[in-house]
Amino acid sequence: MIFCGLSGIAQNNNTTSPFSRYGLGDLHQYGYGRTAAMGGASLGSRHSVQINSANPASYDANDSLSFIFDFGIDGTYSKYKSSTGKMNANDVNFRYFSLSWPVTKWLGAGMGIQPFSDMGYEVAFTEAVTGVGNVYHSYSGDGTNSKAFFGASISPFKGLSVGANLNYIFGRITQNTGIGFDSADLFYISKVEGTRLRDFTLTYGLQYDQEIKKNQYLTLGVTFEKQSDVTALHRLYSQKIITVSSSSLSDTLEFIPESKGIIKLPSTFGIGLSYNKVNKLEVNVDYYHAAWSKATFFGEKLYNPATDNVDLVDQSRISAGFEYIPNAFSIRNYFSRVRYRAGLHHESSYLKLNNHQIKEFGVSFGAGFPFPKSKSTANFALEFGKQGTTKDNLVRNNYTKFSLYLNLYDYWFVKRKFD
Repeated sequence: MIFCGLSGIAQNNNTTSPFSRYGLGDLHQYGYGRTAAMGGASLGSRHSVQINSANPASYDANDSLSFIFDFGIDGTYSKYKSSTGKMNANDVNFRYFSLSWPVTKWLGAGMGIQPFSDMGYEVAFTEAVTGVGNVYHSYSGDGTNSKAFFGASISPFKGLSVGANLNYIFGRITQNTGIGFDSADLFYISKVEGTRLRDFTLTYGLQYDQEIKKNQYLTLGVTFEKQSDVTALHRLYSQKIITVSSSSLSDTLEFIPESKGIIKLPSTFGIGLSYNKVNKLEVNVDYYHAAWSKATFFGEKLYNPATDNVDLVDQSRISAGFEYIPNAFSIRNYFSRVRYRAGLHHESSYLKLNNHQIKEFGVSFGAGFPFPKSKSTANFALEFGKQGTTKDNLVRNNYTKFSLYLNLYDYWFVKRKFD
């Protein structure tokens, strides 16, 4: 019931980013939970009481008597600025929900749901056309695509773990276009275009864990997802409307009922390295790449709108972060048991606008506060970043993001001798 409820919440995420107008909208990264404060770097991370869904090879690292429930929200304050104006916006959204449990000592499993991409924008401008007068253009869009997953990992021999996530991508996005004129005897043109996604993909993961000293480990993590053909249902309705006195007349220009097509999602791969000194220090570094330049939308290179100054290019991301625990077993000093975290990331997004690939840089800080007499943790993260540029009529976003993830741990699968 919780899973179904959060599935509904995941389909109502908010965003106000003008960059979400293109492609499938704003894409979400893989770093959640404790690694949100570590720049999102997590592909090599293995933890006994925290979930790492970014690499499905990590599930068998969880404690053999554990059942872990992890979920979270975040809020973003954005300051958008262009060469002609500025705007502030606030968004609060559900971000992540997952479960993880052991099957045997060498087999672990996990499942969950998270947003895949968000669309939410409203853009308008006016241009003067000779012989016509002012022409008013308006563009808006909304919707969310989500990813539900079920995964498992096995350890065929000590140090090596392999796993996979079966993902179900689903959701709906809608885009609206309007063109109006000063003159009342000219038509207002309206177009509504919608897309629904529903299909399965697979994410593969591998981790190799090597003990270099007592209680010190170096782990290599790799993930891969091949190019996938995702079923998409597309519809289009366009009309022109004229208002005479208090009456409106409309005429359908184009109507395409919902029909099945294909969106080719890109192949992706990621590689990460993690150093872990048990209950003391963890340092993670990741590189992630997605070949969006080879993606297609219903046979076309770019999804609406296809203009000369918009292109999809390969996405790449570098992230790094660390976690430090002063004294994990301190009895008298609670703050010595707190997990202190920090990280940074640099991303080249899949959008190229006006010959500028949209880039993002962010730094993050946070902490994991353990619950009393429990292995559960409240994970907080604060991120400051910059996205985009004001050059060539583009938009820059200076944002602040606050995240809260609750990692709830419980002992299961215990055979009690006394009841």
